[in-house]
Amino acid sequence: MTALEHSQWTGKTDGTPFMQRALIWLIRHTSIRIPYAIMALVVLFYMLFHHKGYLAIYRFMRQRMGYKPVKAFFNVYLNHYTFGKVVIDRFAAFAGRKFEFVNEGERLFDELSSKEEPFMLLSSHVGCYEMSGYMNNLTKKRLNALVYAGESDTVMRHRDEIFTKHNINMILVSADMSHLFEMNAALNRGEIVSMPADRMFGSRKSVSCDFFGSKANFPAGAYSLARSKNARIIAVFVMREKTYAYRILVREVNSAQEYADALESVVRQYPLQWFNYFDFWNEQ
Repeated sequence: MTALEHSQWTGKTDGTPFMQRALIWLIRHTSIRIPYAIMALVVLFYMLFHHKGYLAIYRFMRQRMGYKPVKAFFNVYLNHYTFGKVVIDRFAAFAGRKFEFVNEGERLFDELSSKEEPFMLLSSHVGCYEMSGYMNNLTKKRLNALVYAGESDTVMRHRDEIFTKHNINMILVSADMSHLFEMNAALNRGEIVSMPADRMFGSRKSVSCDFFGSKANFPAGAYSLARSKNARIIAVFVMREKTYAYRILVREVNSAQEYADALESVVRQYPLQWFNYFDFWNEQ
């Protein structure tokens, strides 16, 4: 099975398997604030040698958020540092650390989970959607999550262990598009299908939406699939609030534009957690 990659972003967590295992050990036996402190320094070097990501976020802060140059530059650093802490949080979950979640959409999720009909969850590359899967045990419906297949064995093994316990099945994105058949089968069984909806992977089918004052293309597949199965759609954003604490924001959407509106609202609230490290508008 060959994994798909974005033209400017692979989605793979940095670091060798040994470094990732060492990070898990460090978090398990010391304070999580130690890798946070290390990350604060690492980010400076990362910004020096990854100019595309740095420039993309700088343009986002200047053009979309309207920040002055100094504030934009400072927020680029904070954005990279926040992303680093989110990555560390994922490994903290692998190490067995527990996180607190405030779920603002629990009632809607429980309502849909209690019905026989399937529904879809749309995620995005803001905050850390994956964290909710490490902490929430699904008892009423199985969730089938579309995930990037190119991660290291360390990440994939820990993901699988935790997801299996929480009634979550991973569907790996494949170049031969076989994942579409798995998603279709899951919806036919009345289950939940989760997929990112802010990046174009593989399929060229898209819809142009108003987003931060300009047009951007968003993938159209999720909405076509939902209509064919009469499935409702909810957008889920899992945003980092502080150490060991996340907030889950849920919005029901019926179209790509409604999703784009919900995404823009969340990003304006949490601009440091916009983690699309490429020229989103031009690339889209």
